Amino acid sequence: MTTIRAIEIPKWGMTMAEGTVDEWHLAEGDSFAEGDLLVAIESTKVMNDLAAGFDGVLRRIIAHTGDVLPVGALIGVSADPSVSDEEIDAFIAERSPDSGDTGDAAAPGTEAAPAGAAPEHDAPPAAAAPAPAPSVATPAPAPAAPSASGVTVPASLRGVTADDVFATPHALAFAEEHGIDLGAVTGSGRGGRVSRSDVEDAVAAAGGSVPAKAEATRSGIPLRSTVDDSGVDATPVARRIAGELGINLNDCRATGRLGRVCVPDVEEAARRFGLSDATTGAETPGPGSSADAASFPVAEPANTPEAVPFTGMRQAIASRLQQSAQTSPHFRVNQEVQIDALLSLRKQVNEAVPAVKISVNDLVIKAVATALIRVPEVNVQFDEASRTVLRFPSADISVAVSVDAGLITPIVRGADRKSLSQISGEVRELAMKAKAGNLRPEEFQGGTFTVSNLGMYGVSSFDAIINPPQAAILAVGAGVKKPVVLDDGSVEPRTVMTVSIAADHRVIDGALAATFVGELKGILEQPAQMLV
Repeated sequence: MTTIRAIEIPKWGMTMAEGTVDEWHLAEGDSFAEGDLLVAIESTKVMNDLAAGFDGVLRRIIAHTGDVLPVGALIGVSADPSVSDEEIDAFIAERSPDSGDTGDAAAPGTEAAPAGAAPEHDAPPAAAAPAPAPSVATPAPAPAAPSASGVTVPASLRGVTADDVFATPHALAFAEEHGIDLGAVTGSGRGGRVSRSDVEDAVAAAGGSVPAKAEATRSGIPLRSTVDDSGVDATPVARRIAGELGINLNDCRATGRLGRVCVPDVEEAARRFGLSDATTGAETPGPGSSADAASFPVAEPANTPEAVPFTGMRQAIASRLQQSAQTSPHFRVNQEVQIDALLSLRKQVNEAVPAVKISVNDLVIKAVATALIRVPEVNVQFDEASRTVLRFPSADISVAVSVDAGLITPIVRGADRKSLSQISGEVRELAMKAKAGNLRPEEFQGGTFTVSNLGMYGVSSFDAIINPPQAAILAVGAGVKKPVVLDDGSVEPRTVMTVSIAADHRVIDGALAATFVGELKGILEQPAQMLV
């Protein structure tokens, strides 16, 4: 009995439903050991490398870069060199959705996926089929590293890569084999990570050579309809010109009276398809016609949109926030807060302790955590399934962080029990990991309350959407100098910051939200409360 093992999309976190294959670190035929990184996979929140849970040989790559597959889906196959290609094909067919036998095969992999382990499959005994002749025996696996034939490394890139260089395992292996210093290569991946393609590009740019790779090309011209257009309502002149230019009237946006396609609609289609030069041969309509002949030959650059597909993170943001906006009855309570004392405290702390750099956002997070402990009815989550409110004894503050792919909310857990310096250091570390795509699921899943601060962009105030299953979110604006009337009637300039809480009215009523905002205002205006 020989062993075939499946490599599957792992499940990183309770909410992960699918993953996108980013880059394989091995090629078909490469051997690997337990703990080696096999493939980079992007979930809706993070990019992580799937580590092998066993020793093996990568015999087949099923999913390629950009493929989006559900958790537990087969993306690769590992098997001993003695296993024939026919046996591997049979194993893949058995796991395919069309086989009708995916339930038993896929279920074990779903549980074992986070550790990189995969279910074992016993290949059919050799006695079940005639022994293959030596002439058709499966060849030995290819070497782990690519062939050096045709690779010329220029002197400027030669050297040894330092341990602190951030690169994919495939890039590190390629560099080690060819004596390339990855410190001299600029990475294009998340957080500046160097990939194999970055190394190859750098070698070519520095005057070296790598085996050429054929790349698919696109014409940039939109696809054209082939559906019969005889039923499309169009003016006679527009239909004649469209026929002369070979334009299908289904490709024309109808802007004429009663929804008819007119000559300008045909002109626009001609520009989109790059046929503007051919329009000069069209017969000019007579004087007074709705089609102005003088404007027809004038070609303008087509305003062709670029189709940008949703990333996994963008899809998750769209789905969760759309659900929140549709199912959670939002209401908002706004409050202006004088933060001069808060700014003074920040200045004193940063001057007294040079190793600590407290930001206004750090102070807001601490103030929010303190207010949540004083008003615990706001420190809650709403469980849709059981229709119950979950009240938490400690404040886990989600902090909205903008990243290239969208938005993510890493969590400062137990913020009410942490000092300002601890919160500041943790926020900086979480933000760096978020931008590099290296957050672990437990670092961004959960939370009891969210703080979203756009003050650093000069935004005075804004409305935020609740991050489910939480019941409230705080939108923080910039501090602005304003004239303020004091109790004695005098007017003085003060720094005023607007905060706005968006709350789920199913869980939090207006009076409760106002009470929380009042507590928060008092803490921010008398920040010494956060130090005790």
